[in-house]
Order: sequence, then structure tokens, then C-alpha cells
Amino acid sequence: MSQSLLEQLKQYTVVVADTGDIQAIEKFTPRDATTNPSLITAAAQMPQYQSIVDDTLKGARETLGAAADAAQVVTLAFDRLAVSFGLQILKIIPGRVSTEVDARLSFDTDATVAKGRDLIAQYEAAGIDRKRVLIKVAATWEGIQAAATLEKEGIHCNLTLIFGLHQAIACAENGITLISPFVGRILDWYKKDTGKDSYAPAEDPGVLSVTEIYNYYKKFGYNTEVMGASFRNVGEITELAGSDLLTIAPSLLDELQNTQGELPRKLNVEAAAASAAEKINVDKVTFDAMHAKDRMATDKLAEGIDGFAKALVVLETLLADRLAVLEA
Repeated sequence: MSQSLLEQLKQYTVVVADTGDIQAIEKFTPRDATTNPSLITAAAQMPQYQSIVDDTLKGARETLGAAADAAQVVTLAFDRLAVSFGLQILKIIPGRVSTEVDARLSFDTDATVAKGRDLIAQYEAAGIDRKRVLIKVAATWEGIQAAATLEKEGIHCNLTLIFGLHQAIACAENGITLISPFVGRILDWYKKDTGKDSYAPAEDPGVLSVTEIYNYYKKFGYNTEVMGASFRNVGEITELAGSDLLTIAPSLLDELQNTQGELPRKLNVEAAAASAAEKINVDKVTFDAMHAKDRMATDKLAEGIDGFAKALVVLETLLADRLAVLEA
């Protein structure tokens, strides 16, 4: 009996669930799981996870006491909710969960460092080894510097919203554990910019971007892991078979699980070593210049940070409304 595409993919690549939906994680048995503000906000509105939200709000009230006003309780619950979901996820998976720093801190190095330390402290207070947590930070120059500081303290990071080679190189040169290049969002930008409706998987701009990053890392011996993210279709995923990790939404995991066929490995260290990649040293001046020159990376990084920030505002409102119900 032939194997599914998902079973074959797991032979080459660590499969990660890209969701805050705990039931979906149970279904697909990934090694790791990633969350982001949009996913946590969506999960927090699902009836089956109301108890996580309620328990987090009640815990915040208990910590602050009856004299604290509602705004203070919501702020504390907001800080704790992503960890609350992360703790539930870690009961299911054998590996790591990624928990994101508030996107509104993306250009503040010191505040990002402080928030990363706080998130790890929450996990450790719950008995979780910090090796099982990746602190997720937007790959601005300031975010990369914050992550470099955290890495030196043994706090491992996942740099997200990667759209350009300059971001990837800066992460590798600063000793970051893992990066998440956003395949589908790159495709979205090119489709809008060119007016082209579709791309063959092997010509997909997002696939080409991740392939370039993977080849660069392997050719020059960087230890930073590459985890393709934000997929729009199965073709993007199969073209990146062999990437260190791929984080995939439940709908596409389901499609991979229910599809038979041969899945050859597309990315490997041998091919990377033979690639035409040339070494680039990326300091802040080079980073800023390359970023300014790359319209797609400039647009999508700003858009991604803004989108995550808006999701957090929605989440704060949701928590305030739910607290009012609980304490009515």
C-alpha cells in the first residue's frame, strides 16, 4: 500500500502544525506546533476552548485581587493567554511550541527582550523546560538583535515574517535557532504585483525564496533551521520537501494525509553545496539597504506586523467582554 504525501514528507522534513486548534494538533501528530496572534485569537473564540480563556481570566483576577480594575485583569490575562494555549499544546506534542511576542513591540529591542524573558518565565513556572519553547519575534533588525540577546541566555527563538534573504542571513549571523519564511504571503504579493493568476509550484516566488535561503544556510554551514510557513497550496509544500521543518495549517495537513503518490525530496545539502550562492555579510547598513531595495519584503513585513497587531486588539476586546460576563 502506497504512503500518503504526509507520511512521505515526514521522512524528509519535520512537520509542524500551524494552528492554535488543539484538536487539530491531536489529529495530525506533528512533532512541533506554532501559533501566532491571529491563530490564538481565532482559537480563543472557539467554544471548545472557552475554558482556557475563562481559566486564564480567573487566574489573572486571583493574582491581582478584587481591588484591581477590569483593565488590569485583562492586560494580565492577555499576557498569559498564549502561554495557556502553549501549555495545552505541549501536553500533546513531543517537541516545541512557538509563542509570539506582542507584534506591537517589533521595533523595540529592549521591550522584546523583556517580553521574551517573561514568556519563558511563565513556561518555566508551569514546569516546562525552556528547550521546548521557541519565542517568536518579527524579523525586523530590532527584533533580530533582541533574539540574539535571548539566544545568549539560552532562550531559543523563531524569527517570523521572513520575506528576504537579508533577514535570513542576519538571523543566521546572530545565532538564531529557527526562521519562518512566509511562502504563501510572498506568492500573494507577486500575484497582486504582476497580475499573474497562478504560478507552477517549481516557479512559485515563495518556494524560490525558501530554496534560496535553505541553499545559502547549508552551503555556508549555518546551524539556523529553516521552517517554511504560510502555505497556499500543497504544491508549495511538496516543492520544499527536505526543508528542515515546514509548518502547515490543518486543512493542508488533511489534504496531504488524504493524497497518495510519490513525493521526491527537493531540498538537500548536496544540491545546496553546489548552488551559486555567494557569501554576504549583513550588518545594519546592509540590512537596511537590502530591505529598502526589496519592495516585496518591505511591504509584507509591515503588513504582517500590522495584521498581528490588529489581531491582538481583537483579542483584548474579546477578553474584556468575556471578563464582564464572568463577573456580572
